[in-house]
Amino acid sequence: MEIGQGFGDKAVSVKINVVRGHNLKGSRTESFLSFVRVEFNGVVLGDSPKIDAIVDSAVDYSFTCSFECSDAAHNLDDLAHKPVILTVTEILPKEKKQKEEKTIVLGHAVVDLLPLLHGQCSFTCSTVLYPAPGSPGETAALDGSCKPVLDVSIVVPEPLLSDSQLLESNLLKVTVETAYSVPEVWSPAAGPVSGYVAALQMPLTAEKEQILMYSNGMLKMGGEREPVPRPKKWPQGATLTLGSQYITGRSIEKESVGMEDGDLTSVEDKQFCVEAETNRKRVSWDTERRCFLDAGGAAWFNRRIVESRLWPIEIMRVAQIGAAKGAKAGKEKVEDETQISFHGVAYMDLAPLLYPGATCVRGAYKIYPFYDSELMLKTKRNQSVLRESMRPPVTQGKGRLSSVGSCKAAPSKIFEKGGKDTKESPRKAGPPGKVAPDENFVDVEPQINTEGQMYADSKSYIVIDIALDRPLVPKRPKEELTKRVMQLIPPRPPLLHRPTGAERAVQEFQGQVANVAAQVLDQYQQLFGAAFEPGASSLDPNSQEQRKTQLLGELNYSGKYFAFKEQLKYSVVRIVREKMLRTEAFADEDQLQAFLSQLYVFLVDEMHMALNKTLSVDNLENQPQPQLECSQLRHFAREAELNQDYQLATQYYQERLARDRNDPSHWFDYGCFYMLRGDCQKAEECFHQAVSINQAHLSSLLMCGILAEMDGRYVDAVTFFEGATCVNPRSVVAWTLFGLFYQAQDNSIQTEMAFLEASKQQRAGLAPSQVGDRQTEKLKKQAEDIVQEEGVCGDSADENMEGENAESDIKGCQSGADIKEVEVSSVAVEHKKKNRASSIYMKTVEFLLQNNALQMAQRALAQELLCPEGGLSSCYHLALAKLHTLRGEYSSAETSLGAALSDSYEKPDVWALWGHLHYLRDECRDAQKCYERTLDFVTDASDTHPIYLRLGSIYLREGQFEKAKATYLRACKSSPSCLTWLGLGIACYRLGEMTEAEDALTEANTLNSANAEVWGYLALICLQMGRKLEAEQSYKYTMKLGLQNEPLLQEIKEMQKHVGFGNPCF
Repeated sequence: MEIGQGFGDKAVSVKINVVRGHNLKGSRTESFLSFVRVEFNGVVLGDSPKIDAIVDSAVDYSFTCSFECSDAAHNLDDLAHKPVILTVTEILPKEKKQKEEKTIVLGHAVVDLLPLLHGQCSFTCSTVLYPAPGSPGETAALDGSCKPVLDVSIVVPEPLLSDSQLLESNLLKVTVETAYSVPEVWSPAAGPVSGYVAALQMPLTAEKEQILMYSNGMLKMGGEREPVPRPKKWPQGATLTLGSQYITGRSIEKESVGMEDGDLTSVEDKQFCVEAETNRKRVSWDTERRCFLDAGGAAWFNRRIVESRLWPIEIMRVAQIGAAKGAKAGKEKVEDETQISFHGVAYMDLAPLLYPGATCVRGAYKIYPFYDSELMLKTKRNQSVLRESMRPPVTQGKGRLSSVGSCKAAPSKIFEKGGKDTKESPRKAGPPGKVAPDENFVDVEPQINTEGQMYADSKSYIVIDIALDRPLVPKRPKEELTKRVMQLIPPRPPLLHRPTGAERAVQEFQGQVANVAAQVLDQYQQLFGAAFEPGASSLDPNSQEQRKTQLLGELNYSGKYFAFKEQLKYSVVRIVREKMLRTEAFADEDQLQAFLSQLYVFLVDEMHMALNKTLSVDNLENQPQPQLECSQLRHFAREAELNQDYQLATQYYQERLARDRNDPSHWFDYGCFYMLRGDCQKAEECFHQAVSINQAHLSSLLMCGILAEMDGRYVDAVTFFEGATCVNPRSVVAWTLFGLFYQAQDNSIQTEMAFLEASKQQRAGLAPSQVGDRQTEKLKKQAEDIVQEEGVCGDSADENMEGENAESDIKGCQSGADIKEVEVSSVAVEHKKKNRASSIYMKTVEFLLQNNALQMAQRALAQELLCPEGGLSSCYHLALAKLHTLRGEYSSAETSLGAALSDSYEKPDVWALWGHLHYLRDECRDAQKCYERTLDFVTDASDTHPIYLRLGSIYLREGQFEKAKATYLRACKSSPSCLTWLGLGIACYRLGEMTEAEDALTEANTLNSANAEVWGYLALICLQMGRKLEAEQSYKYTMKLGLQNEPLLQEIKEMQKHVGFGNPCF
């Protein structure tokens, strides 16, 4: 098969210059005569002149040869996977009566031409000359002397690829490593000599494909694992000496790297792999074949994966039967010399290569018996690669077993037409290139592939690695994503704190006071400078008064006193207008005097503050801290949401923003509140504000993506989701939401990529705990072994027995095997439950429900049902019940809660949610039972605050004030708020504990001074205790704040009538 690579009629000369050799050794000890032979692609390019050199000295060959790189011969694909082979040969001296010269091969060296495909025009290298068997260099290598090397330079007059071709082309590397757990009937000593072949088909251009055959497989017995790292071999390794068959710089790394793909990824499969790779037979290739893909070939490869993601790799054993006695020559002899058997196939999923930025897929793939119908069904291919490639044309006289390097065309394959392959297919093969109709694969019942079935019985699998230099689907860099997010939501600089008009007026007054004080201090120092000298005695009161009088006189005489008053006048006027809000003249003299008194007191206080700042030795100012922190405000806002008091919740969220508008979490929480209210437009504005403050705020980016998708702006949604995965690549929620988005877009490849990455990150996050679990299991295993050896039960074990603590809880055991069986089953059940509770979808559902993204949460729950590790678990039903509750679908929520309790009744969160459901439906008796049961569990619910609040309110309704007091006390201890202290105050008031009730209500008033009910109960307490003034003040605030509790208001009025005071209207 000739592979066109885009040269056209143009040919580029590749010059190879063998400069010199170092540390070369011949058969003679003093000097030796040698030459270098250069080969490429099976063609001898030339021999260097014969050079006589001294042993261990440099040998100057200075030999140059070349070949033409073109479409017709020596194309770019040849340069990709075939090295230049250098053979150093020694010419032995002639003996008497000897007609021809005797030669001995000293060794082989190889030069990789891959740099030419990377755009280089020249490069030099020193390649090691590996000694041939029986050569003098082999003995020297064993002695540990310096390795012989050859200095080689490669030059081309111009780059083989233009810049555009370099960007559009790709280099594909296919490595077939090892097939493990092969059939036990395979044995190197039994039967004829066998060869082991693997083959697959790869594109090179848009029109033509290449069949890659790996025919140098070596059967090995079990007993030890393959070493890692181990070097990869050239496809032509069978024709090279040991050492030169390895590709420089290319090796197979640890098997755990990149093994996320493949058919064997579960815990049980990995355990089997460890056993198979240690003890069972295997066939090793460890060969890498590189393919140069031009732009058309890379595009075709992409399309082919989209059409059928499964890629077949066929495996077989070729038995080479020795020549029969008196064997016939020619065609019949060839047919009798070979036999094909054990035809199997592995299906490699190449869809991960279509993930953005993906360049490698590696894994262990199961080997199945080969059937044409199954091949057609899974891969949409209607012919066997091995069968077609190994059947020579009718015109060819004989064939030969080919290595990877000789698989360019069908004529170079193993068999001529009529080879015996009836064991794997019931149908006779047609002429080469002719494809049988599709119905043949369906209608004809295939014959059982008995030998191929041994792969399945032995659980055989093969490890394959396919890598690309550049991804088929480029991934947008983080910088570009950041730029796109900035275009959608431009970042804004932090808002500077700018004082209001009244605050600016006060600051200006303080500044003027400080300025005047500095001038007065200068004047004082001019008059009485000697008094400030170190060591001066303190002044007596009379002296101080004299200095004060003298200073005032000097200020009046100089006119500075009047100037100071004029300097302060403007700032005082601003305070009157902007702070005191007085812009009109006073009509009443009394009002004027009262205002002047108030102004005087305010100005004196501000003057003292300014002087303290200016004259204080310690300038540290103790600013009063706000009584409430932002976290408390968030807690109060969530509490108001719980009570459906959305106006109060809005006030708390706005107060947080007033405290710090540059905190993105404040905007994010405000946006989630609007999501609860169903106002998606305002919610999106809040999330955009959070992202504009912090472009890397993960939660806001995710919510922006969700809202963009809901609004139909899918391009923006991709930007936000992809930006979130770049901000935190380890976020399970980000990758899962990305997958849910692509799933809605029917993009199966991207969906799979995102879900797999989410699962990978989740496993990485659980790794530390898994290490601890493995250590615990190891200790248990040690204890089990000791129990079995001693033959004793867990309750009568020897005190000195190691691992006693691990087994001390096991009573009445009958045997060590019973212990192990019980433990293994219990661990498996717990592991399964843990996986269900912590699946990527449930973790995402938790995030979505917390932030009120109900539509996306429903999609995540639906995906949980389809997840193999998921299903109808207790966690799923609980999350579904929360979703129905938030939507107000109480009947559906009750059904889900009933299903959640089917697994176990010891679920405090389930009982808590059931209590909330009864409470919302005004079923207080049932709610009380659920709440009490929740609090009786050893394990607390995830959020006990609403439980305490609602249970306490039920107790108050039913007059159980002692229980209400105890419940609210627990609430005040765990999560205090205005409502918890109010409930405690009410309970104490009803119990007649006035002092405790007043203390609790005072705490409630401190947390929220705008709660009318708190002021109402404070008024009742003051009326009960005969404090008239305080009772009237509390009643005024109660009425001013608009008390809505009519029974409480009526109780206050009756108490006022009873005591005769408390209402200013009396």
